[in-house]
Amino acid sequence: MTDRKRPSREPRTPAPKTEEDPQMAGRIRDSARQIWLAGLGAYTKAEEDAGRFFERLVNEGEELESKTRGLVERQVKAVEHRVEDVRDRATGTWDRLETLFDERVAGALRRLGIPRREDIDALEQRVAELEQELSELRRAGPLGGTLEARDEEE
Repeated sequence: MTDRKRPSREPRTPAPKTEEDPQMAGRIRDSARQIWLAGLGAYTKAEEDAGRFFERLVNEGEELESKTRGLVERQVKAVEHRVEDVRDRATGTWDRLETLFDERVAGALRRLGIPRREDIDALEQRVAELEQELSELRRAGPLGGTLEARDEEE
């Protein structure tokens, strides 16, 4: 026994040819044309809408940018102001620290008997003045010759 299926023996009847076949082909052609035209119309409409949609997105982007720009600028200014305040405070602190350090070092040098720069400058100025007076005295008086002679011997 074989399990083969036997083709059915029902006769196939070809589709009846009627007068409607040419009409049906025409309707199919008209329908295909309408679908084609609808597709072209949809493409054109989408293209127009895309342009308007793009313009609308650009406008909304510009509005958002102008709103956020003001906000960002205010935030940046606030941060700059805070940074400036912190910098001023830090500079003031460093200045006070430097002054305190200078005072402490000067006090330590005084206790050790080391003259300050101002003291040395004052002494140099005084020595220069005395040298000037001595030079004038040598040129002016009778003792000037003897002093000059002593200076040359030394």
